[in-house]
Amino acid sequence: MESQVGVAQEMATNYLAVGDDVWLPLINAKTTSADLDIPTGASEVLDLYTRAEEDYLSIPILQRHIEFLVDRHAHYATLETPEESGGLFSTPWTREAIAAVVAKGTGHLTKSRLLWEAQKDWELEMLETAPNSEKSALVEHVESLHLMRLQQPHAGHEETYQSYSSFTTAYKPPAEYESLLVSASKLRSRAVKAYEQREPTELSLASLDAYAQYIAKERRSRTPHVFVITGLYERALAEAARRRFAGEEGAELALRAFWVGYLDFLRTEETDEDDLMRALRRATRSVPGSGEVWSRYIRHLERKSGAESEDVSMDETESISDAYNRALSTNLFTKPHPKSPDLDPEQIVPLVLARAGAEKRAIEAGIGAEDAVGTLVKVVEDGLGMVRGASKTGDQRFRLEKFLSEFYLSLADVPDAAIQLWASTAAHYKSSWAGWVAYTDVLIRTDHHALARSTFLEMSTKNLDYPEALWDAWLNFEHAHGSLESIEDAMGRIERARGQVEARRMREAQKAYAAAQYAMEQQATSLPVASAPVPDVGQTSGLGAGDGMDVDAAPVASSDARGKRKASDEPEPEVSGSKKARIDQPPAALKRDRENCTVFVADLPSGASDDQLKALFKDCGEIREVKITNMPEMLGATIEFNTRDSVPAALTKDKKRIDGTEISVHLAWRSTLYVTNFPEKTDDAAIRDLFGQYGIIFDVRWPSKKFKTTRRFCYVQFTSPASAERALELHGRELEPERALSVYISNPERKKERTDADANEREVYVAGLSRFTNKEDLRAVFSRYGPIKDIRPVEDKDGRSKGFAFIEFENEADAHTALGANNYELKKRRIAVTLTDTRVRSKNREGLSETGLGRRAEARNRSVHIHGLPSDTQEGLLQQVLEKYAAIKRTEFFADKGEAVVELENPAEAGKLLLRTEPIVFNGINLQISEETQSGSSRSQPAAPPTNAGGMFIPRAAGSRPRAGLGRARKPGLGATKPSAATSNMQEGGSAASSGAKGRDQDDFRKMLG
Repeated sequence: MESQVGVAQEMATNYLAVGDDVWLPLINAKTTSADLDIPTGASEVLDLYTRAEEDYLSIPILQRHIEFLVDRHAHYATLETPEESGGLFSTPWTREAIAAVVAKGTGHLTKSRLLWEAQKDWELEMLETAPNSEKSALVEHVESLHLMRLQQPHAGHEETYQSYSSFTTAYKPPAEYESLLVSASKLRSRAVKAYEQREPTELSLASLDAYAQYIAKERRSRTPHVFVITGLYERALAEAARRRFAGEEGAELALRAFWVGYLDFLRTEETDEDDLMRALRRATRSVPGSGEVWSRYIRHLERKSGAESEDVSMDETESISDAYNRALSTNLFTKPHPKSPDLDPEQIVPLVLARAGAEKRAIEAGIGAEDAVGTLVKVVEDGLGMVRGASKTGDQRFRLEKFLSEFYLSLADVPDAAIQLWASTAAHYKSSWAGWVAYTDVLIRTDHHALARSTFLEMSTKNLDYPEALWDAWLNFEHAHGSLESIEDAMGRIERARGQVEARRMREAQKAYAAAQYAMEQQATSLPVASAPVPDVGQTSGLGAGDGMDVDAAPVASSDARGKRKASDEPEPEVSGSKKARIDQPPAALKRDRENCTVFVADLPSGASDDQLKALFKDCGEIREVKITNMPEMLGATIEFNTRDSVPAALTKDKKRIDGTEISVHLAWRSTLYVTNFPEKTDDAAIRDLFGQYGIIFDVRWPSKKFKTTRRFCYVQFTSPASAERALELHGRELEPERALSVYISNPERKKERTDADANEREVYVAGLSRFTNKEDLRAVFSRYGPIKDIRPVEDKDGRSKGFAFIEFENEADAHTALGANNYELKKRRIAVTLTDTRVRSKNREGLSETGLGRRAEARNRSVHIHGLPSDTQEGLLQQVLEKYAAIKRTEFFADKGEAVVELENPAEAGKLLLRTEPIVFNGINLQISEETQSGSSRSQPAAPPTNAGGMFIPRAAGSRPRAGLGRARKPGLGATKPSAATSNMQEGGSAASSGAKGRDQDDFRKMLG
């Protein structure tokens, strides 16, 4: 059985490129069976290594190759007559062979050190055992080996530098040691910087999409690093081939894309012709079903055949016709049976065009064979048969038809053949507007106007995929060649046809939308909450309760997690005295149903504006928001409506045009992910880098932290549901120890079933802790009450405990049981344990009022004002940027003013922002930061509130809440002065002045900073 497997593997290597899984067993078998003590047997193994290394980059194979070379060199060195080997495995030969093997893997930035270190060890061994007469030359050789390596970006560059230092100490004069190391340090600086810039990306290469994004980023550079890009392509090809061998879906397509990109890169970088030919031949072995690869190979053969170079031997070069026939002989471009799986016409068309194009250019140059015209027509007609037989859709761009039609009209001068070609094409693609427009174009071009008009008339009411294009072509034809009567007749017929088409589209869109809604409702009702893939923590509860707030939704009154009505809720109607009617109410409609009320618009023309989109979609329903985003490969937008009912009408705008460019419109449903439980240091760039490997990201939405600083979640919106589905594989990945990332498809309808709906009921607040208490101490005490989800000790900026912590349990009942730990003695301190109440916690912890800001003057002294912000500013993103420069406590953005108020931890932190000389850039603009003054901007919640206002961060739902307490006035803060009558009058009038307050200048902030 093993022998049969070996034979099959050997046969596979003759036709296809294979990886380690095939080559290593073959190498092992050959090494075992061959007589390695004689040159013939060793050569057989060497030939096998050479063939294996031609297919894909493999560090294990290269390592084994070096080990084999070193072992055979040592063996032949012991022979009494080493000349028997004919120079094979002699020291010079082995040195060159090892260097060639190492060079093949040098481009692997993280693992090439395994090869280089093996080479270095062998060279040092040769140096140590060499006679004195040869040592001088070997020292220079080993030194050049080190210096060359130091100039290559690679992991472990410090070890390489240390190796050079040790080598210099041992073999160079002591007086030269310092100068040599300084010179080497300068020599390696660029390579070290190049690797350190790429190291985070190198360590995150977990998918083929990650490789693709890495390559795209490198190629976008103004000065592409050829060494890095070449090695990166080789690694991507090897990884894609490995995944294809394992049966991973999409790996074959990725492998083809990598080869096409690699070949184009080599050609544009003017790679040596022999190296480019070698790469092309490798590609045809690796992906024989890729027409794009074969087309590049055929064009290269055409280019070589026309080159007048003495070093080009056409005897060794395959002919164009032979290459084309070899491609077809793979049987990967034709369906063996009509019921066989469809093939991709996108692979057939480039192959046929490359072959026919070479024949056409030969005819134009006058060097074609006698039957060149017949050969060209047969190649294209056979290609048309392959394309139309490959799938029902065929080639919607009609590239082969256009090529052959232009050949008939221009070179061959047989217009009737062109008309017949397009007539058959239009008949085959019955519903394609492009086919019928092309047919009428050739009729007009050949002066068959009557036939063109009758075709327009017949097809104007047919069910075409985009009839507007046919109608435009008809009107253009009538304006150019028709009479007044024919123009008006065409306009009338088109108007009637337009009404019929729009009615049909509306019916189809409603059916499609109803089917999608039904599928979503079935999923929402059939899945248990625990297995639901679409939790969403956005809430509609009042912010004053301390619950997590929806990123997008405005706060509204609702009941808390236990069903109790909040004090701020509207009173319920009473009937028959004081009794309240018990009426079953239907579930309240969502305040914002972004996922189900949004359509995605792609392929927008450059410069498309909000107004153009609003004008296009205005008849579909009331538009809530239009967001245009520039993405790497296109300009896209989302249109969010106020209700779901507007979506079917919006879908009918698919294939409409803006500024002459056809746009595409599709549902944005299931393209948004809810992501939570990531490390606290994670910012927008990290999220985009992590999720960007799965597809194009349209937007990342972050929550505001002005009411709850511990919020740690975001929404990642892709341009397609498929990308979001792929990104679900990140669910459960630990970005740091004991913190598994949570990733779900966002669905507003599951808000009440989300996993953190009762987070406050599962969390306890522990106070009175010793400064020496750590997480493990708390876990030891509270784990006896039930499974713990998270422990959050609160620390100051120096990492010292503030004496309190928050402990979240998996179950609500366990949190209530844990209240029994109240008054427990922990490290000689009696602790207090209560259920978490974010309002009380904020008040007790910071000495603040129920609004969250405490004394006005103190809050103002540590706050700054930011001006000139765009209206779509996200508070969470703004806070992320500012946190890089100072310790931020809260951020609040006022969209109507384009301003934000930022409260920092203390006045010294505020001074850091105010005294900063370098600008802080946010979304491409320099932030304008000024001191928060007493007469701040006025709005419903003033930036610098008057005395009778609670504070700048008062929750909307808490604005009219009655204040808690027994009615006793609060004592003035330390250092406060008794207000004068004048001051009191000013306060009663709503002024924000106080007798002791005065403006601060930059000298005051410098004093604060010490």
